[in-house]
Amino acid sequence: MTGTGHGALITAFSEAYGRAPDGVWHAPGRVNLIGEHTDYNDGLVLPFALPQGVTVAAARRGDGVIEVRSAQAGGAPVTAPVAGGPVVSEGWPPDLAWAAYPVGVARVLNAHATGGPAAGGASLMIDSDLPQGAGLASSAALECATALALRDLHGAGIERADLARLAQRAENEQVGVPCGPMDQSASLLCTPGHALMLDCRSGLSSQVPLALADAGLALLVADTRADHALADGEYARRRAECEEAAARLGVAALRDVKDLAGALGTLRDPVLRRRVQHVVTENHRVEAVAGLLRAGAVAELGSLLNASHLSLRDQFQVSWPEADAAVDAAVRAGARGGRMVGGGFGGSVIVLTGADRAGRVRDAITAVYEGRDWAEPRFLDATPSAGARRIH
Repeated sequence: MTGTGHGALITAFSEAYGRAPDGVWHAPGRVNLIGEHTDYNDGLVLPFALPQGVTVAAARRGDGVIEVRSAQAGGAPVTAPVAGGPVVSEGWPPDLAWAAYPVGVARVLNAHATGGPAAGGASLMIDSDLPQGAGLASSAALECATALALRDLHGAGIERADLARLAQRAENEQVGVPCGPMDQSASLLCTPGHALMLDCRSGLSSQVPLALADAGLALLVADTRADHALADGEYARRRAECEEAAARLGVAALRDVKDLAGALGTLRDPVLRRRVQHVVTENHRVEAVAGLLRAGAVAELGSLLNASHLSLRDQFQVSWPEADAAVDAAVRAGARGGRMVGGGFGGSVIVLTGADRAGRVRDAITAVYEGRDWAEPRFLDATPSAGARRIH
């Protein structure tokens, strides 16, 4: 998906609505360096923001209606009242699925307002340069750009961490995807040159330096072009399996499992055993990576990325053939490590490589895809960037 630039977005807004927008807001997508499927288990994650994301031009309106248009989707605008129940229960057609996210955010913010300024009506024009279906949190970027715009337009005094939770709630309740808080927190809280160490239980976070260039390294994102859809049931099934395992082990969440060997000995179900093993070891990997980054040992991350991928493939069973082939090809071409990112079943992989080998790694992945008649992968340079902000 190619964005138009915010100047062109302002022009498109003005042509569509017959007035200039009150402002323009941008929210980035994210790459999760490590910590996959730990967020809804009250665990630890370590994402960073991408330069690419979703941009929203918006203007306040006083009729309690949100009207949204997309530079990518085209077609007629989508209008809906900001007061209403879950969008998922209203049976929107598939071609309007994208609009459920901004409408859902508006409804959650409106319901959240108690006595103060409500996040009421608005006219929105949406643009994006972030690939959809690539596991880079395009839906969270759309939610967060909308949430920040509505907050500012209506003077709602909501702190960023709370705004992230409300955006997550919109995806859970309004759209029907049982995601954790990582994507929205990353989009709103990340800072340039850092990863965000986030405790998904307490909501506490800290910025961890991610100085890649100083170490002669680069992170590449390879969009495998295998689209994923987290609302199709597999993501929800993994979450339900984790909740069942926690209940059988007598803990509030799998984050609370301290004795992994004892837990695995208690569980008889081989599927639940695999899920527990991934979540517990992945939390340990997050802590290890954060420690290496704080020590300036960026070059040592590769083996932990590889271990995460193998665990997601074999224990959590959410990888897919294009991801496995990309990671294998990258490592064979001299990359230090790599892993799938996002919820799984399609999307992207992240690869840590020496900056001088980046071209060779791209070529190796592309060659493998050509040999298997897969769609050509798309590459993004994963530069740790700023979180959501008003840009005009």
